[in-house]
Amino acid sequence: MSLPVYQLLIVGGGPIGLACGIEASKAGLPYLILEKGCLVNSLYHYPQGMTFFSTADRLEIGGVPFIAHGEKPTRREALDYYRRVASHWQLQLKLYEAVTQIETLPAGGPVRLRVRTSRGEYLAQNLVFATGFYDQPNWLGIPGEELPKVRHYFTEAHPYAFQKVVVVGAANSAVDAALETYRKGAEVTMIVRQAEVRPGVKYWVRPDIINRIQEGSIKAYFNSQLTAIRPGEVDVATPQGPITLANDFVLAMTGYRPDYGLFEQVGLQIGTDPMQKPYYEPLTHQTNVPGVYLAGVACGGLETNKWFIENSRGHAELIVGHITAQLAP
Repeated sequence: MSLPVYQLLIVGGGPIGLACGIEASKAGLPYLILEKGCLVNSLYHYPQGMTFFSTADRLEIGGVPFIAHGEKPTRREALDYYRRVASHWQLQLKLYEAVTQIETLPAGGPVRLRVRTSRGEYLAQNLVFATGFYDQPNWLGIPGEELPKVRHYFTEAHPYAFQKVVVVGAANSAVDAALETYRKGAEVTMIVRQAEVRPGVKYWVRPDIINRIQEGSIKAYFNSQLTAIRPGEVDVATPQGPITLANDFVLAMTGYRPDYGLFEQVGLQIGTDPMQKPYYEPLTHQTNVPGVYLAGVACGGLETNKWFIENSRGHAELIVGHITAQLAP
């Protein structure tokens, strides 16, 4: 049985992957979006009460208006919106189908790439990585991190009511977790490597966390690090010396990193700089491998705070424009 052949396979069904599908549809290119989880899987796993930093209009794709009830849209509104986008454009999606292997085929043949997934196999002329990074947490690398009380994801505060909670970090996700668990009755302690709460924290949230720390409602140890975790306590290195704290849960909000496994299979050139950025041409987003492109946060390597929906949704037009230009007689 012959395998289906696509002009463009899109790995990742987040907002930028959907934008790539929309542009391929507009250009008349046979395409398919492969997503290992649900639609906009990363957004689905955001905290349930999360509010975006961006305004709704900056999250729009495909010319579909995003109407939010407040100044900033919520996670729930975003899920509703991107479902509506996928339905409006009748996007070609394969959800819950993880890409497991990508093989580059000999040059000069009818197709460039063979893609194997958890459910099937496809052939493609071009492929775009629109993968996020939310599935790969930055590990603390300390004893006890494997304990079930340690969480690298925060979804809602209720499970931590009346518990002693340590929150590691001081960026947006850590601040949200600290404030929400505190307001559900948790005894919250923040462990922060830096000397202060990050200046880039959402402007309507940062004063709140600073005030809670200053009044003592939330305890914070700055210039400090978690060094060990045990079932009922944790060890912390502080400027005043090591301390031990009674503890029920650790929320390690230490950020996330991309999965380089598929990049390496294809032979993408990865920078040797600390951010390990994959190489791509800025005007086309094509990598060093012909027919393989990068879109969205996949472009940033470990610099995961550079690309967002609002400043990378235009990648789709550059990629599909480059593909169609090569197809033109």
